[in-house]
Amino acid sequence: MRAIRAASAALLGAAALALTTPAVAMATAAAPVTPFGFAVTPSVIAAGGQVTLTVTGCSSTATATSGVFDDTVIPSGGSARASIFWDAKPGAMYEVTFTCNGEEGTTDLTIAGGTPAPTPTRTATPTPTPPASPAATRTPTSSSTAIAPPGGVKGGLGGSFIGMNGTELAVGTGLVAAAALGTVLVVRRRSANRQH
Repeated sequence: MRAIRAASAALLGAAALALTTPAVAMATAAAPVTPFGFAVTPSVIAAGGQVTLTVTGCSSTATATSGVFDDTVIPSGGSARASIFWDAKPGAMYEVTFTCNGEEGTTDLTIAGGTPAPTPTRTATPTPTPPASPAATRTPTSSSTAIAPPGGVKGGLGGSFIGMNGTELAVGTGLVAAAALGTVLVVRRRSANRQH
């Protein structure tokens, strides 16, 4: 009976480890490692907005290029701001390429969905006013245009999440495996004490 419990616990632990291993391999393959760090904040922005381009670990000036803003020079170890073109397509994802000492790294920048410019839901129409008599007093009037929001709130990480690296995923996998092993040992110890 003990062999069945031990075998099922071992298989459960192996399955948990096997399910987390592809995530580490995929993250490592998907994100090529560069000798410098880079980020675009925020990673989702409306057309016409400004993003901050940051480069760390670069010994010289770096450049950031994309089809959605002008080429930007970033000082060594610093950051620079770039204005997104007004005609950027809402919902589109643009690649931003950072270059430092001949090495390149890329990340994505998404243009927030909706319309790039506010769309009025109703417009004020002028109405002719009858000529006023000299005795009548005139009060100023004002008209307004209601602006409809283009959609729901665009929630997200707001540029605070750059990505995971293989080391973080491996440490997380190790912690999960250690927790599973600790659970197996506690359950085995309790089951051994209950048998008479």
